[in-house]
Amino acid sequence: MTTVPRRLLPAELATLDGWPAGRRTPRDWAADAALFAFAAIMAVEQARDYPPQGVGFLPGWLIAINPWVGAAACLALWWRRRFPFLLAVAMVPALLLSASAMGATMVAGLTLAVHRPWPRAAAMTAVYLLAVSYYALFNDTPGVTRQVVAATLLLAFAGPFCLGMVMRARRLLVAGLRRDAEVAEREHRLRLDGARRAERERLAREMHDVLAHRISLLSVHAGALAYRTRSATAGAGPPLDAAEVDEAVEVIQDNARRALDELRDVLSVLRADEPAAAGPAPPCLDGMPRLLDEARAAGQRVSFAGLPEGAGTIRPHVQRTAYRTVQEGLTNARKHAPGAPVTVRVEGEPGGRLAVTVENPLAAGPTAADTGNGLLGLAERVALDGGELDHGPSGSAFRLSARLPWQT
Repeated sequence: MTTVPRRLLPAELATLDGWPAGRRTPRDWAADAALFAFAAIMAVEQARDYPPQGVGFLPGWLIAINPWVGAAACLALWWRRRFPFLLAVAMVPALLLSASAMGATMVAGLTLAVHRPWPRAAAMTAVYLLAVSYYALFNDTPGVTRQVVAATLLLAFAGPFCLGMVMRARRLLVAGLRRDAEVAEREHRLRLDGARRAERERLAREMHDVLAHRISLLSVHAGALAYRTRSATAGAGPPLDAAEVDEAVEVIQDNARRALDELRDVLSVLRADEPAAAGPAPPCLDGMPRLLDEARAAGQRVSFAGLPEGAGTIRPHVQRTAYRTVQEGLTNARKHAPGAPVTVRVEGEPGGRLAVTVENPLAAGPTAADTGNGLLGLAERVALDGGELDHGPSGSAFRLSARLPWQT
């Protein structure tokens, strides 16, 4: 995008790009020089033809001060940017005393219209026209009617007022567009930050869901192997033969490999730019039997009645949330109520809601404290899908229940 150099902008707009406040830009200096030259030329021309032809009632002292007042009015234009209204007011007596001040007065009217609201500039323009009205009322110049003089004076003061209004409107429009662009840029950065934060949270939830399940399985199998080894060493049980050790190590190795594969799948799904490049499909309800078989292989007693008819037509992201709910419930049961039976129910029908429930008896003894990260992430996932999540003791059992919309 092409940008205008600050030196070519008025100070009001250049300040938005870092130009020092209160300093004129090269463009301002050029404009000031041109307007001063205009006012000076007007003063010289008016002084040369003063008093006008046909006007013979002017006193000598008024004729004598005419060029000096005009020169002072031109010099006063130096402060036109700093004190536009005071300068415009000061031009009223100058205009009454000297025709040579007309050019400077026109510049002061233009400056006031550019830098101040239009009612104030319009009022000063009306005062200027009233101050010079005597030129039209007492004009006796041959060949020039009073209507022509009045029209000339109206154009001389209304023209700068209209031009100043246009310049002010344009500057306000540019400044407003600049502010809108800055606000849009800030909002864009906030949206990007929010998207990055949401992606990090989503990635953390997926990693937790995958790793917590697999690592708990590893912990169960490794713990069983360590228990059998200690029992054999203490003489409380038969020693492990090579086949049993090999089987246990193979199960641990298989679960570790699956944990890495699933974590890699999660990263590919979350970081893919297009769905076609997302890699392996994320887990859904069709993978529920395998998930339950893995839990049973780790020693959990899991009962499951099966999936409701038509569950395979539910939207993939809802199926994924239901799968993660069961996975989180099995992981928590394995961690806090080892050996307790677990009941998994997936119920619902098209047009209603999909209810996923994982229930297990409360542990009799003390268990490790739950940090709640998994349930917190699961609650966020369910809420994003438009569902509800409940968890906690229900009688003598702990129940984890998610109600999701049946979206096909």
